[in-house]
Amino acid sequence: MARYHGPVCRLCRREGAKLFLKGDKCYKSSCPIERRGTQPPGQHGASMRRKALVGYGQQLREKQKVKRIYFVLERQFRNYFERAARMKGVTGENLLVLLERRLDNAVYRAGFATSRRQARQLVTHGHIEVNGRKVDIPSFQINVGDRIGVREASRRIPQIEAAWQTASGRARPEWLVPVDGEEMSVRVVRLPQRGDIDRQINEQLIVELYSK
Repeated sequence: MARYHGPVCRLCRREGAKLFLKGDKCYKSSCPIERRGTQPPGQHGASMRRKALVGYGQQLREKQKVKRIYFVLERQFRNYFERAARMKGVTGENLLVLLERRLDNAVYRAGFATSRRQARQLVTHGHIEVNGRKVDIPSFQINVGDRIGVREASRRIPQIEAAWQTASGRARPEWLVPVDGEEMSVRVVRLPQRGDIDRQINEQLIVELYSK
């Protein structure tokens, strides 16, 4: 599947907000948002005035922002929306919960990686196991009771060790709890809820966009 391979910092500037796509760099003063502000990327970005978006433009930007946060493409994102619409409950919240339940997102939330893109790489390279079995599918949906961990042979990889050591400073979500007596392993004690997900996301705009 095609993936975006360009500089991810320009995606944050395009959306006018930090999307935390670059790992530790997003928390440092070297972050382009900190140095340049939220001016759009490109040759004329500094001279452009960011217009207030309304209607379709606002809905489109919100969808693009969420797609970039979770690193999914349009067709996959649309499939998530259609699945969310068939579920009981609020469609927008269902959509965000499905995205949060992706294995690559859970790996990032657990603290095995400093960004979702790095987490996706760990999964596809076979460093992650679920319930003791290797899973290399980033879109794999985790469930209550699942144990997610780093394979024993991969626990001494410097990037994983560094991410795990700094994870406590970022605070893990309440639905992921470290397993007592096991190294680099967490358990899913409940499914993520809307309160666990970024409050800056307005999922209702996405629902309105796809409902036209």
